[in-house]
Amino acid sequence: MSDVTNTPDGGPAHGHRHPAGLAARCTAAFHAWWVRRHGHAPPAHDTGDAPPPSGASGASERVLRRMRTTVRDEPGALAALCTALAERRVDILSLQTHPLGEDTVDEFLLRAPAGTDLTAAVSHAGGTDTWTERADAHDLVDAPTRVLGLAARTATDAAELPLALRQLLGRCTIRSQPAVSVSGRTAETTVPLDGSLEGTVIRLRDPEGGVLTVERPHLPFTPTEFARARALVELDARLGPRIPRGRDVLTLPEGSDVSVRRADTGDLSAALAMHERCSPETLRRRYHGPVGDADRYLNHLLGPRFGRTLAAQTASGRIVALGHLLWDGDETEVALLVEDAWQRRGIGAELLARLVSMAARAGCARVYAVTQASNTGMVAAMRGLGLPLDYQIEEGTLVITARLDGVPAQRARESGDRIGRS
Repeated sequence: MSDVTNTPDGGPAHGHRHPAGLAARCTAAFHAWWVRRHGHAPPAHDTGDAPPPSGASGASERVLRRMRTTVRDEPGALAALCTALAERRVDILSLQTHPLGEDTVDEFLLRAPAGTDLTAAVSHAGGTDTWTERADAHDLVDAPTRVLGLAARTATDAAELPLALRQLLGRCTIRSQPAVSVSGRTAETTVPLDGSLEGTVIRLRDPEGGVLTVERPHLPFTPTEFARARALVELDARLGPRIPRGRDVLTLPEGSDVSVRRADTGDLSAALAMHERCSPETLRRRYHGPVGDADRYLNHLLGPRFGRTLAAQTASGRIVALGHLLWDGDETEVALLVEDAWQRRGIGAELLARLVSMAARAGCARVYAVTQASNTGMVAAMRGLGLPLDYQIEEGTLVITARLDGVPAQRARESGDRIGRS
């Protein structure tokens, strides 16, 4: 999963990311998250091949690798690379070329004996600026098929655009900066109509206003990748705002029903009305402090660029609970708000279970909740997931992280089919 985040000034205030008016009140929450997050951060990139672990089968084990290397655009250059790889018993499963004037970037999907030093192999054949990383079975799909699949996902759901860009471009950070921040300031960053490409940074105009910035460490984007990303964003712009319209019926213990569906900025008025019906204590538990500014950033929380929102709705159309899944890299955040009169009926736990299944389907490795140590309801809901949990607490702020490798694939698929992808 990519780091799909919001700029500090422009993003929604979810747990540890409040606008300037709430920043001082959330220092403890942010500090706890920062220490925890960076203590477990995955490596930014992989530029070599580690030797097999002790006891591994060595040469008999073969692993999938993605590799990029730059060669001169001249006859025989590609043949030399292929010969060097063949000499080391490396299978070439697919190849793409990205012309760059006098040079060409060749991108390979390889199956190589464990421990093969691919960088050394291609450097002897004229390859430079070589980059490798582990691949998986998803990389076996050819590029046109993968791009068409990503376009189909984006066409179904506007919230899929950041995730589609991540799968299109590989390990990267995607930031969405609104045209107007929650503090009312106009964004300072502007981009040309067709976007811009500067080495390891792509900037594109967000169809919803503002700027989408895509960055990845060390590996420059090619013009081909820039063109593909721009085409995906243009498709999103042509299709306009959209979310799946599926819904699920939830029967409460007392026998009444509420429906669970996706929500977006079109539900802002109903969400604000729910806020007004909530007690100050309920809002304080959700937003970790005074919430005088909550209405100003609720529109961002509902925005599909920042994640996904589920709403629990009565038969009369009144929203009584909101659950947010907010993109924040491999450790995506979940947050819940249930109207006082509807608490302790299992609605929050049901929303949380569906959000976690959506996160698993989207490829997230973890989800976390930032709450107060006294919020026993949120703690119970997280424990009710039946997943491995990690607890960290500092100055009354509790961060609960759930690992999603325990989410059954069938459960994630069914949740997505009913609500997130229908």
